[in-house]
Amino acid sequence: MLTLTLILLPIIAGLLTLSTKGENAKVIALVAALVELALGAYTFFAFVPDATSQFGVSYNWIASAGIKFSVGIDGISLILVSLTTLVVPFIILSTFQNNYEKASTFYSLILFMQAGLVGVFTAKDAFLFYFFFEAALIPIYFIAAIWGGENRVKVTFKFFVYTIFGSLFMLLALVYLYIKTPTHSSEITALYETARLLDASQQGFIFWAFFIAFAIKMPLFPFHTWQPDTYVEAPTAGTMLLSGIMLKMGTYGLIRLLLPIAPLGVKAWGTVAVVLAIIGIVYGSIIAIQQRDMKRLIAYSSFAHVGLMAAGIFSGNLDGIQGSLIQMLAHGINVVGLFFVVEIIQQRTKSRELSSLGGITQTTPQLTIFFIIIMLGSVALPLTNGFVGEFLLLKGVFEYNAWMGAVAGLTIILGAVYMLRLVQKSMFGTTTSLTEGFEDLGLTERATLLPIAVLVIVLGIAPNIILKASEPAVSQLLSIINK
Repeated sequence: MLTLTLILLPIIAGLLTLSTKGENAKVIALVAALVELALGAYTFFAFVPDATSQFGVSYNWIASAGIKFSVGIDGISLILVSLTTLVVPFIILSTFQNNYEKASTFYSLILFMQAGLVGVFTAKDAFLFYFFFEAALIPIYFIAAIWGGENRVKVTFKFFVYTIFGSLFMLLALVYLYIKTPTHSSEITALYETARLLDASQQGFIFWAFFIAFAIKMPLFPFHTWQPDTYVEAPTAGTMLLSGIMLKMGTYGLIRLLLPIAPLGVKAWGTVAVVLAIIGIVYGSIIAIQQRDMKRLIAYSSFAHVGLMAAGIFSGNLDGIQGSLIQMLAHGINVVGLFFVVEIIQQRTKSRELSSLGGITQTTPQLTIFFIIIMLGSVALPLTNGFVGEFLLLKGVFEYNAWMGAVAGLTIILGAVYMLRLVQKSMFGTTTSLTEGFEDLGLTERATLLPIAVLVIVLGIAPNIILKASEPAVSQLLSIINK
């Protein structure tokens, strides 16, 4: 019942928030998110690290078709559920300085999206996974379309079309697998067994159907063209949801569905996927170095990080998949912190252009310290949360192919270049007319950035908290893939 509670609580709180007027909406949303965080923390520490699914429930949903409302948490989904419950309170708290029109709708959509994301990460039925996969898209579409920038309608329409288009490929693959399943069951574990009945060409079709759906959602080169504009035009809270959590639906889908269901397809086409991922790493990093807009720079850096995660997943070994899981958690924390720093700077200066900023450190010791800590986590400095995941990912890709690992390793250099440039151009140097008298952090801003900075350090010092929880489930998954 615990998993079901994690899904239902944001929905109930979202409905309550929707019926609330004025400033109370954000307070109710924050309280609900904190309760969800407490439940997520209890789930994490109550979880017994083994390969079994825990805290689950299963009900007949469409009984005549063998489709169930079946949810549960194993070591893989535990990391993503923890990320979702952890990050949403920070996102809501980061908005407390803003006054949104129709605030009750805005905060209820955030909570509804959280429910959809938890559903994706806990679904044990393939069609239930698809349902939540699509349901999570609806709130973020309205958040971006209603509260976004000047070009929000055009940009969000492109985003919606891209993601719906990709999801249709996944639905087609799921229907095909369902038909091929002897018991006509849509349980994900049943689909694993069905994969053994499919030949290489059939699995090749399954591979590409899933790959396109998840590559668009992450996004992965060359399916990424919706991402930079959407990240820039969406309100900062929406960008945090997109980059911090939503893109992980794609990487999670690769691990949960694509690898174990289409192992022959991965064997035939996995190298192509790794090459595309590595192209994305280098391409995204080079474009990030050239950006003048802070938000767009971080958007491209996120795109590059996702490329490394995907390459590690397709390496098909323990280090690559374990590295991707801890990197998903670290990236979600770091990118939320980075986008919030950009929001703080934009609110005070009315600009995100690096050329118009500078000298902020002279009056903001607190902001400077938090910004640098989060930036160091993003560039994977040892003893920060980004280091362990990036190390394991590169080790996994090296085990897969040394040359590919060497090219992927450029992320260490390129990532340092664009992130150090971001901090240097925005925070250091001479004060400009826009940054003169820049005020340091307020109470809610400190309350948001301090825990994020602490997590950057704690997860870097004690990564085994995460790795031990997920390793049994990852090992079992690899045994299924390598049968």
